[in-house]
Amino acid sequence: MIYTVLLTDIMHVCRFIARFFSEVFRPPYEFREIAKQCYNIGYRSLTLVSLTGFITGIVFTKQSRPSLAAFGATSWLPGLISIALVRALAPLITSLIVAGKVGSNIGAELGSMKVTEQIEAMEVSATNPFKFLVVSRVLATTFMNPMLMLYMAFIGLVGAYVNVHMSEDTSFVAFFQHGFTSISFLDVFASVIKSMVYGFSIGIIGCYQGFNAEKGTQGVGKAANQAVVISMFLIFIEEMIIVQIVNQLRPS
Repeated sequence: MIYTVLLTDIMHVCRFIARFFSEVFRPPYEFREIAKQCYNIGYRSLTLVSLTGFITGIVFTKQSRPSLAAFGATSWLPGLISIALVRALAPLITSLIVAGKVGSNIGAELGSMKVTEQIEAMEVSATNPFKFLVVSRVLATTFMNPMLMLYMAFIGLVGAYVNVHMSEDTSFVAFFQHGFTSISFLDVFASVIKSMVYGFSIGIIGCYQGFNAEKGTQGVGKAANQAVVISMFLIFIEEMIIVQIVNQLRPS
């Protein structure tokens, strides 16, 4: 019984994703709504992403220094922090923040529209609710998540520099020069692709849960909760898969 329900849910999600790809290339294009959602997702997340990134850089530097100091290798700190932030921490932490902040908001917003029959009203008024509500939000999360990731990686490096400068009086130019020489184009490219995949998962899961909410206000809360939980679970699964693929591409 449980497996039957699980397979049915997976089938419905696959149909939902297939409908997204069939609608995304078909006019009319809701550019204004996409821009609005990009603003809501990106600009309004900057404060939380900035604070989290800065603290992550400081904390990771503090935790890493004693281990490197034991081998007399504190000069490796900029490179180590750059690699950790760009390859793993920035994409993962940014996506988890977006899943918690944006994914729950999408699930609750579309869920409330579903239970109050606003989506049905859009269909009656000759508006395609799927393209207007779903396609715009999924594209916004897919495009804005990589931008937030790159911004968080930079802010994290700034936080790490502040900590290193206070301890060792390292110059700003020397810190970032060492940090950037430690990462490759593959590292940045892989992180951008990861962030796009995570953003797509956050958007599609949030929209699916909201679009299929039921049972009144209780269903809205359930949609918001499941949007966050399932998105975070998928992010960790996708992280493991993408890391394996990138490691195969990385020169030995």
